[in-house]
Amino acid sequence: MVAGPTAVPIIGAGVIVPGSDGRVLLGRRTTAGEPPTWSLPGGKVDAPGESFEQAAARELAEETGIVLPAGAMRVLAVLLDHRDGRARLTAAVLAPPSDATALITEPHACAGWERFPVTALPAPMFYPSALVLGSWLPGLTDPPGAHRYRIGEPPARA
Repeated sequence: MVAGPTAVPIIGAGVIVPGSDGRVLLGRRTTAGEPPTWSLPGGKVDAPGESFEQAAARELAEETGIVLPAGAMRVLAVLLDHRDGRARLTAAVLAPPSDATALITEPHACAGWERFPVTALPAPMFYPSALVLGSWLPGLTDPPGAHRYRIGEPPARA
């Protein structure tokens, strides 16, 4: 569904959770009204005054049960796209490595969590998650209409 020109922008965070073995956590996104895709944990910045790092830590805990401190999160880039007819601003947030078991806490939106090697990511990928992963993985070209604003250099992967 394409939103109208006065649609409220979406502001959110996508969370990259690498494991100690370098695999990344992805969920089988099953949100009603959307085709199934693979997605990073993440969501909207909700509370007044909430930072991208705080939103990332909160969403990670809400969606997976994995609790990591907001102070350990690192914003790699801010991404701007208009793919669905309205502005979407997404922070690419890198969490510290964690091998904690991800729980299905929102079965209406996620059918399960799995860890994948970065060389064998599943498809199709939720569009904002693909943009976020491109802030961490080398070699991705942004699609037309997407803009990436890097914050420092991406850290080396494990």
